[in-house]
Amino acid sequence: MAASVVKAPKCPRRGSVKDVAQGAPRTGSASSKEANWNWWLLLATVFLVTFATRFYKVTEPDHICWDETHFGKMGSWYINRTFFFDVHPPLGKMLIGLSGYLTGYNGTFPFEKPGDKYNETRYQGMRYFCTTLGALIMPMGFDTVYDLTRSHEAALLAAAYLVFDVGLLTLNQYILLDPILLFFMMASVWGMVKISKSTASGGSYGLRWWFWLFLTGTMLSCTISVKFVGLFVVLLVGLHTATELWLILGDLGQPILETAKQLACRAITLIVWPILLYVLFFYIHLSVLNRSGNGDGFYSSAFQSRLIGNSLYNASMPRDVAYGSVVTIKNHKTGGGYLHSHYHLYPKGSGARQQQVTTYTHKDENNRWQIRPHNKQSLPKGKPLILRHGDIVRLTHVATKRNLHSHNEPAPMTKKHLQVTGYGELGVGDANDAWRVLIVGGKVNETVHTVTSRLKFIHLLQNCALTSSGKQLPKWGFEQQEVSCNPNVRDKYSQWNVEDNEHKLLTSVSFSVYAPGFFARFLESHAVMLQGNAGLKPKEGEVTSRPWQWPINYRGQFFSGSSYRIYLLGNPLIWWSNLVFLALFVAVFLFNAVVQQRRAGFARSAAQDQQVLAPDSETVAQGEESEPSTTDVCSCCLPAEEKVPKAVPGGSLEAPNPAQSLRAAAWLFVGWVLHYLPFWAMGRVLYFHHYFPALIFNSLLTGVMFNYIMRVLPKWIHHVVLGLVLSILVYSFAVFSPLAYGMSGPLANEPNSTMHNLKWLSTWEF
Repeated sequence: MAASVVKAPKCPRRGSVKDVAQGAPRTGSASSKEANWNWWLLLATVFLVTFATRFYKVTEPDHICWDETHFGKMGSWYINRTFFFDVHPPLGKMLIGLSGYLTGYNGTFPFEKPGDKYNETRYQGMRYFCTTLGALIMPMGFDTVYDLTRSHEAALLAAAYLVFDVGLLTLNQYILLDPILLFFMMASVWGMVKISKSTASGGSYGLRWWFWLFLTGTMLSCTISVKFVGLFVVLLVGLHTATELWLILGDLGQPILETAKQLACRAITLIVWPILLYVLFFYIHLSVLNRSGNGDGFYSSAFQSRLIGNSLYNASMPRDVAYGSVVTIKNHKTGGGYLHSHYHLYPKGSGARQQQVTTYTHKDENNRWQIRPHNKQSLPKGKPLILRHGDIVRLTHVATKRNLHSHNEPAPMTKKHLQVTGYGELGVGDANDAWRVLIVGGKVNETVHTVTSRLKFIHLLQNCALTSSGKQLPKWGFEQQEVSCNPNVRDKYSQWNVEDNEHKLLTSVSFSVYAPGFFARFLESHAVMLQGNAGLKPKEGEVTSRPWQWPINYRGQFFSGSSYRIYLLGNPLIWWSNLVFLALFVAVFLFNAVVQQRRAGFARSAAQDQQVLAPDSETVAQGEESEPSTTDVCSCCLPAEEKVPKAVPGGSLEAPNPAQSLRAAAWLFVGWVLHYLPFWAMGRVLYFHHYFPALIFNSLLTGVMFNYIMRVLPKWIHHVVLGLVLSILVYSFAVFSPLAYGMSGPLANEPNSTMHNLKWLSTWEF
């Protein structure tokens, strides 16, 4: 594939560039037309079968399935313009919200938990939208493999592997980000191949060429705007583009300016344009979600001041903090929560059995604390006493009347830190309730300000800093974040700021001046998302999976646990045969590399022998001929030992070059590697559905390798074997389709279950 990107000169002895790029000589126009009709017929068949299988029972079950509870809810929030936090970029959720809005959904359904009935909710439009995008993957896969191999058989088999996989069908039919992500990813690869094809046929700088460049750039931007794993397809297209430019640079028939022009065009369309679109999507996201919601607390106080309904929006509150002020205190790190306490105690074995102190990312009455003198029970009378850098205070929890406290007990999660608790009765505690307030970079007598002052709270006796460790507490701590006291007072997570400030005697001022602009919020959004992604850990009792389990279809994933069951599991015949063809590709590729290296060695040896016997003039001539030429990389001037593609009975065209098919398979293999191996290095929680981008590349690779291996057989045998394989795929799809379309009755592990004979592995739980 990469070797066919150089703008080729006309080769009169072999037909025009266009003729060769289309895989047909001039004399085969009738066969070429027949092949074209066959291509359209096969594409129409792929469309028909894909949409028939995807839209069958698409509105069933009529209750929430799996992550529809998240993404349906987020679509509702877009309709209601309510701000929320998610670890993924916004485009997928925006499109779900838009599709619901355009099809009559009003954004009021709560999407509380899987299994809840939709009743009269207009949820169908969102499912139709996601399913449509998922269904378009198969025709694009068909056309991509055809452009790579010029083989109807390879394209048809690759599409069949995608169409008849019940796992991909299940993932396509619901209100999820996955069908949207997979559509944009496949469209990016499709565009990448179209660019290569247009460049190879001499179409550089034409309207079609520019169209495919901008389309590919748009799809790349959309992919990474749905999920950050879209970066993997960006890397694939980037590597492929760099390879094309390298080959163009090596074409001695072209001036060096040609490489510079190609580089500039691709930089504009595949780098600059996607970045602009990406920023635009976030601008729309932040403009639409302008009302306060339950995700406010993940963001800084300044960020929240832009959200309508937030306590900081057009806020009017005291600028200075004083003794007697009732405040909320927010951890200053990205995504930091509010200092929080509640009536529950730490359990036995987690330090002293005193009141829990945590950080909580949502606004809550239990986030309120009163600042009091450390050595007096009563507040100062008369004129407010302003809090200053270096003052020693008590922080009394407003709801429970207990003081923020630390002592020489290990923290529940971070054993090198000290435990922080709520202690005392009605604000009366002991000497371990005293904290020194320091402004980061502050000076003596400097006033503590609301929102803008970054603070440290240093325990007076233990000399440790109040810290949000970032570790999640177990269920006894309601999965909130641990608060501890770190002996390392320079801990970067020990900085806080006062967010809300109430004091009857202090004059209020407007805080609108501290509201950040778009780019500041854009950068903070990314910092919060990346931190949220890294912090995703499996919850207690949650079923997760590891990357080694995915390709072998080791365990599926429940989509619906009611009496009407949906189970995400791949078609085992497709998944396991994919692994076989993956291994075959590696073996064939390595074998061909060895053979080519040996042939090159023989050629060099023969050339040396010839030089010894040849006259000087002939040696010079041979030396001149050995210089690189356009013929070495020209897409229309095939090497002498390879034949120009010819039409065969039935209208199909032979692959122009077996090596070209192998190069195409190599790029698909690179796509599989980029979308699979990085998960081995990830520390975040992983699920089975993360493998499906890699599965698409593996299925396309299977179509290419099947055709590569079968090319040595007579065409009629090739077609018989292909028909047999397609029949097996259709039958296996029919057998396993209840996994996607819905099962009822006993589970498969019970002998009287209709699915009992399909439970081939004990780990399959349907």
